[in-house]
Amino acid sequence: MKVECKCQSCKKEPNGHKEVSQVQRRIEFCNECKLPNTDYQWCQQCNTKRFQQDFSNWTSKNKFIDKFIQEAQINAKNSYEILEWIPYNNLSSIDHYAKGGFSEINKAIWSDGPIFSWNFDKQQWNRQTCYEIILKTLNNSSSLNGEFLDEWKYHYNCQKKSFSKFIQFFGITQDPNNLNYIIVMSYAKKGSLRKCLSDIIKFKWQEKLQLLKKIILGLKVIHESNLTHGDFHDGNILISDNYNESFIIDLGLCKPISNLQDSDNKVNEIYGVLPYMAPEILRKKPYTPASDIYSFSMIMWEFTSGIPPFNHEAHDHHFILSVYEGKRPKIMKNTPKCYIDLMKKCWDLNPSNRPTIIMLENIISEWIRCINKYYEINRDGDYKYEVHIIDNQLKNDMEEFVEADKALLQGQANAYIMQSHPQTYYTSRKLTEILVQEESQGFDCMIEDI
Repeated sequence: MKVECKCQSCKKEPNGHKEVSQVQRRIEFCNECKLPNTDYQWCQQCNTKRFQQDFSNWTSKNKFIDKFIQEAQINAKNSYEILEWIPYNNLSSIDHYAKGGFSEINKAIWSDGPIFSWNFDKQQWNRQTCYEIILKTLNNSSSLNGEFLDEWKYHYNCQKKSFSKFIQFFGITQDPNNLNYIIVMSYAKKGSLRKCLSDIIKFKWQEKLQLLKKIILGLKVIHESNLTHGDFHDGNILISDNYNESFIIDLGLCKPISNLQDSDNKVNEIYGVLPYMAPEILRKKPYTPASDIYSFSMIMWEFTSGIPPFNHEAHDHHFILSVYEGKRPKIMKNTPKCYIDLMKKCWDLNPSNRPTIIMLENIISEWIRCINKYYEINRDGDYKYEVHIIDNQLKNDMEEFVEADKALLQGQANAYIMQSHPQTYYTSRKLTEILVQEESQGFDCMIEDI
């Protein structure tokens, strides 16, 4: 009997798993030390020794990077937790893919590919060769300190907690021409959520809510790790080939390789994408989980419009003022009222009025449960509201989603197409000067009570 593999080594690719037999899924014992494996085809004790024996054969020439990678290898309980120093000459077919706020993004082939087990016969690592990857080149990064690695340590730790919610971070390499360090990550074929909006707008609400829940579960891992994302937008969420999974990237505020706190400056520099930034952040208050929830509200809105928020106006100090005054994206036709109500709570001016990530998970999970039950009962096409196991409020919510789906089938889907303003920016950028301009014009006092 063949079943879907649940082992970590098969989760290298966002698009699916290998198949293994029931016998293979039983607890295995290491061929070498005869102790139980810590995961499928993985003995931490023996593999730790193999990694340690190889430490002298490689170096990044940066003590912080070397230590980070070595600690990951020593503590890896499965192949998914491995980080490597990847020789640049092991990469081929390097092509431009995208440009981030402070980095270049390229697609490439990793000739050796990631490790998934030890080959006892050949006494070498088994690898997934010719593996498609993404390279994130960090500009002006030839000299790095330990603080720079904090973001990637956060990503790595969240990745270990939930392999299916974070794009896999394989390791680091270095461009020999300019000595910039490069982050090596898994490739998600659909690309960013932003690139997928034109497809998502055509989804039934059952599918939209499922995808939103996957995004919520990733953000939940971050918040439960006592972190905030700080730059949560549709460009930092990647989508798998079949829309079954979403992957969060760029944990922590995306920023240049520099110390944001200048001892000669009284204010911290602020970076981000304005339409997704909560009003309190624009006042230079600290990031909180509630700030991420505000950003999530903009993603909720995108699922009703098919475009990024505020793409028809300049992202300047006038835009910031309008956000202070309560301006939010236009509510789209045929959006379920219960969904609108939740979205508005998420973008509330007061952070304490926004729901927590747990609340969001519970509400959307209940919606999914009810809609699934409805379509199960009405699979013959009769469409009768006969779901008796839910309360009246949930039944009303379910009916709103069903009616919205009917509008979609009748060709009434939102087609909110508008020419983008030339001064829109959807990658992270430095915003300090714009915010200082706001303060100089007295706008800061407008939301003093937030």
